[in-house]
This record gives sequence, C-alpha cells and structure tokens, in this order.
Amino acid sequence: MYTYICENSIDGILTGVYDAYADRRTRGEIHLSAREPENLSLFTSYLPIKADPDKAARVARTLKSRFGQEFYETIYQAAMSGDVKGKSTMDKADAIYRTISLALACGDGTKTLLSLGEPCVYRVFELCRAAGKEAMHLLGFVRFQELENGILFSSIHPKHHVLPILGEHFSDRLPEENFMIYDENRRIAVLHPARKSFFLADADSLDIAKTTRISSGEAQYQKLWITFFRSITIEARKNMGLQSQMIPKRFQRDVLEFQAS
Repeated sequence: MYTYICENSIDGILTGVYDAYADRRTRGEIHLSAREPENLSLFTSYLPIKADPDKAARVARTLKSRFGQEFYETIYQAAMSGDVKGKSTMDKADAIYRTISLALACGDGTKTLLSLGEPCVYRVFELCRAAGKEAMHLLGFVRFQELENGILFSSIHPKHHVLPILGEHFSDRLPEENFMIYDENRRIAVLHPARKSFFLADADSLDIAKTTRISSGEAQYQKLWITFFRSITIEARKNMGLQSQMIPKRFQRDVLEFQAS
C-alpha cells in the first residue's frame, strides 16, 4: 500500500490526485493524506509530494469540464475545511480522491455527489457543508475598520480556510477599496488593491501593532456605534444565550460591540 502525503491545501490535494492517477499501481493500493500520520502502518510506503499549481490546475480543469462548476466547488470547499465534529482532517484528501475516482468511473459528477451512502462522498459533503456554513456566517459578521493609511482591515479567527470565499465576495462588494482580511489562526490574508483582483498572501511578518492604529474618522464612528448599541439595550431583556445562538461566541471576539461590552 502507498500513501501520498500532500500539502493541506487545494493545490496540494489536487496535486495528490494527479500523481495518484499517474501512478501505475491499482487505485485500491493508493491513499492520500493531508498531513503526516502520527502512527505509521506496516507494509505501507509513505511518499511526500510537493504541491504543483500546474498539476492542480489540470485536475481542476478536468473536473469543471467533465462534471461542472458545482462539482468542482464542492471539492474546493471540502479541501478548505478544517476539523469537523471532532474528526480530524486526516482523511480529507483521501475522501476527495475517492469521490473524484467514483465520478470518473460513473461519468456523472452530479449523481456521484448524491451518493451519500458512499463513505467518501458523505465525508466530502460533511466537510463542504461545514466550510460553506462558516463562510456564510462570516459574510455577515466580518467587520472592517479604517486604518491610518486608509486601508480597510478586518481580523478573523475561522475554523476553516474560507478566505478565498470572503475575498471573492468583498472584492465584488468593495471594488474601489483597498482592504485586507487577516486570518489570525492561519496567519494568511486576503489583500485587495482598489480596482484590481484580490490575492492571498503569507502574513507571518504582519505588524499587528499597525493594524490597531485606526483613523480619527474610524475612531469617531466606532464611538458613535457603541453609544447607539448601548442606548438601545434593554437591560431587563438581555438574553445572552439567544445572543450566542445568533452570533456564536467564536465570532464575538472580532465584533466591535462585543469587545466594548
């Protein structure tokens, strides 16, 4: 048995799929893993592979042309997911690989995604749903603040790698703005220059102190918003449980009104 150890990213996983199909060994002997296994198995060879954007792009084009955009987006969102319901993403790459293999075997991606009785397809569905749900939450909860240099900045702490979804959404909504969305958990960011396309960047060297230096206008608006938020609060009707249902606690650290309360 052979296990390819690929990078935990869409390029890494699709590169693994490409290499697995290029391998002459039978499909049943090959597995993909999105991380180094904690315990090695006997009679298994572990082969690390490097993400190759060209290979990943070829697989992506094949999936889109043969099975449609919906199939590709499902695979894409599953690849961006983190741990779901206490389950590690250890099996993520293998579930994606086997779902693609099923689609290629039957020739219909739509039918494959409906085959939830297949463990690999259900796992892909579960991962895709979790990443998509968090992205939808963040589309409403992301808060931008204007920095001294005029850039709109937002910091988030998502479970899943949803920055590409947020970048596409806010680039469409704020095409004239220079903005940055920083994923503090993964230390990467979406950068959007005004009137240009967004891109992802490594943010390991980001000076966090500079992101707290907001403009005078922003400080005034924040003060007005907090004053309004507190003035409409009815103390006797506070329901913290319901509030946490509407805005989960893990999002509250990035929402201004909760920071000031």
